[in-house]
Amino acid sequence: MSTVPVLSELECRVLGALIEKDITTPDYYPLSLNALVNACNQKNNRDPVMSLDENAVRDALHSLQEKRLAGPAGGADSRVTKYEHRIQEVFNFTRAETAIMDVLLLRGPQTPGELRGRTERMYRFEELSDVQSTLQRLMQREPPLVKMLPRQPGTKESRYAHLLAGDVEGYIAPPESASTNAVEDDERVVRLETEVAELRREVADLKQQMESFRKQFE
Repeated sequence: MSTVPVLSELECRVLGALIEKDITTPDYYPLSLNALVNACNQKNNRDPVMSLDENAVRDALHSLQEKRLAGPAGGADSRVTKYEHRIQEVFNFTRAETAIMDVLLLRGPQTPGELRGRTERMYRFEELSDVQSTLQRLMQREPPLVKMLPRQPGTKESRYAHLLAGDVEGYIAPPESASTNAVEDDERVVRLETEVAELRREVADLKQQMESFRKQFE
């Protein structure tokens, strides 16, 4: 597709909620207007948390339908209108790309580590490098759908943002080598965190064994 439709914050939330429920609760998808309002206003997996009413969600649906990204589901055996997203028809994403775009739509800019953890219900990335390569593919689309933001002071990872709501301030285009180094840094952090967690478990086990040993002599 030659141009990316620019979405409002509400349209991003409605589209993201539809995609999420399609993947995580397919038995209850497509969604009625009421179910979609509840999905948009969830307190978990949402940033920011919103309090939308039916009119706001209906307006967003109407606008998304004009942009061919969502609309009423056809062939539903119900008197209540159900709604579905049509993002696949527009962008032809892989499952990995869909999962990353959805988390970015629902939670805003994320680091690769955050994306790996928060996409798990929708798609399991085996390695952090798989997240990074998926982000790279989305950044290399024409036009790009994702961009990397400057690393914030005191943070180890750069965050990535979607571009469906227009440009985001503070873009840094990473050279290829920088991208590779970022992956290596991210994987090193994850590996260290895993080792620390394992050491903590071992210390806790040793404490428990010492306590049991001590009680034998009381």
